[in-house]
Amino acid sequence: MLRRAVGQGLISGAAGALAMTVGEKVEQRLTGRPDSHVPAAVLERLAGLPELSGGRLRLANLAMHFGQGALAGIVRALMATAGMRGPVASAMFAVVRLSNDQILENATGVGAPPQTWPRSELAVDLVHKTVYAFATGFVADALAPRHGPGPGQRHAALRPGRRKHVGPLPRRAAAGR
Repeated sequence: MLRRAVGQGLISGAAGALAMTVGEKVEQRLTGRPDSHVPAAVLERLAGLPELSGGRLRLANLAMHFGQGALAGIVRALMATAGMRGPVASAMFAVVRLSNDQILENATGVGAPPQTWPRSELAVDLVHKTVYAFATGFVADALAPRHGPGPGQRHAALRPGRRKHVGPLPRRAAAGR
């Protein structure tokens, strides 16, 4: 299950990063907002690189943007493989994606806590990360059912919801297919 979810997550996350990037470019054309180089700055700090400029800055920005998106997609693919699919799972994953960004940006000193941002910047970031989360979820959810329902779905089939007297699935049944 884990190996399959890693591959599906990298694909799903890259697709989500692409969708987010397209959305950002459309929004930037409409609003005039310039490119953000925060991803590149985070990568510079994490990798101990000197400050980059020009083409190297753009390359580092894309590498961090798509690399982080692809790696975070693994979490969403794990959710889908376990049976957590659909818009509720994608909404939960949006929080994971936002948290991932903020941990890296704040730990490296590149960013500030979101509650200190101008509300318009915060709204733009929330929209773009939500687009990423739902696009990633759409792809992850499409790839996961090829291997049958996840353990969570099999458990829910016994009796929907959280109920007393519906214990966990036997180990063999929970391990997946």
